[in-house]
Amino acid sequence: MFIETPKALVLKSKEDTFNFLNELSNFRQLMPDNIDKFEVLNENRFLFALKGMPEIVLEKKEQTQFNKLVLGAASDKLPFTLTADILEVNNEKSEVTLSFTGEFNAMMAMMIKKPITNFINTLATNLEKI
Repeated sequence: MFIETPKALVLKSKEDTFNFLNELSNFRQLMPDNIDKFEVLNENRFLFALKGMPEIVLEKKEQTQFNKLVLGAASDKLPFTLTADILEVNNEKSEVTLSFTGEFNAMMAMMIKKPITNFINTLATNLEKI
């Protein structure tokens, strides 16, 4: 399953946007209003839970300085990645596209597609407000 957000315009340079996303505690600011729990576990992992949903631990999987950050599920039960691709617009603006990639059976994919789409769209919308 692949889900991608429209580009989010961020009023920060590409470097500042990357540094913001690379500091995992900043993801708290991007989370939806129905966040139930958020905890940074270490510099490479954080845990979050939305109301009525199980806890998810995300960890840094890959990064290309100032261009890309890939977070992935720390558990192999639900393998997925959340990727932020950062493009420079000018010295004071950047665009971020968030994409979700996961391997799920058809039934699971059908159940989670809408909530995941809403979740990453909220992250992108909130990213425009930083």
